[in-house]
Amino acid sequence: MTAVVEQVTDAAPRRRTHATLILGLCFTGAIAVLALVSLFWLPFDPSDISGGRLEEPSAEHLLGTDKLGRDLFTQLMIGARIALVVGTASVALAAVLGVAIGLTAAFARPWVDDSLSATLDVIIAFPVLLLAMLVVAVQGASLWSAILAIGLAMSAVVARLTRILARRVLHEQFITAARTSGTRLPGIIAFHVLPNIAPTLGVNLALQFGAAVLAEASLSYLGLGAPPPNASWGRLLQEAQGTVLTAPVGAIAPGIALVVLVLGVNFIADGLRDFADPTRRRSR
Repeated sequence: MTAVVEQVTDAAPRRRTHATLILGLCFTGAIAVLALVSLFWLPFDPSDISGGRLEEPSAEHLLGTDKLGRDLFTQLMIGARIALVVGTASVALAAVLGVAIGLTAAFARPWVDDSLSATLDVIIAFPVLLLAMLVVAVQGASLWSAILAIGLAMSAVVARLTRILARRVLHEQFITAARTSGTRLPGIIAFHVLPNIAPTLGVNLALQFGAAVLAEASLSYLGLGAPPPNASWGRLLQEAQGTVLTAPVGAIAPGIALVVLVLGVNFIADGLRDFADPTRRRSR
């Protein structure tokens, strides 16, 4: 009887977890489809200005045109591609650097650990956007400069989390048993530490993806992101701000796309967190 009650009690939280994850996959998948299709087909050439200025949505131009006569749906599709490229590459860079630095701090001598931790705290104290602006200002505005800037800024957060998780795992008995059996440090990291911290790191990286997309849009809005003819969502918002009252679709469309992508990855992270932490799922 008790088992039946527990199954009924756990059913609703499990359904909510699945619904959150599915909703996140749908949101993110819709943007991913736009990005993939843009690699092979676009409604108009990105530099085509044959359309009338600030046309309203129609059968020919689904979202209308911008102040230069370019098709907005075409620009939106290119922006989806840029958002996914920047988000994926930035998170990958942050993961590689952050995990390496975090593991080094976790296994290093106390003075090395303290030095690295203090440095990470200083970096984290600065907003991601500010650090990204400094790097882009030195390297020059480009897509890869934005990726480098955002990835470096986020690596500090990943490094600190990796250090905390790794040091927690190092106190477990199976680590002591592995060391006693003669397993070397690379083996301990590869077969014992990383598998145990991977679920929590994966959730954090999913959240970092959304933050990276927002950071790239902010840089592009300020003119420090991918230069024209790259149609970043942030640049589309910046270009549409002067005509938001006469042609609101130019600002609404990239804004909605940005919200959908960020919500999607956050929903995915929330669903993954529930799967990684069964106690949290039961407490819902």
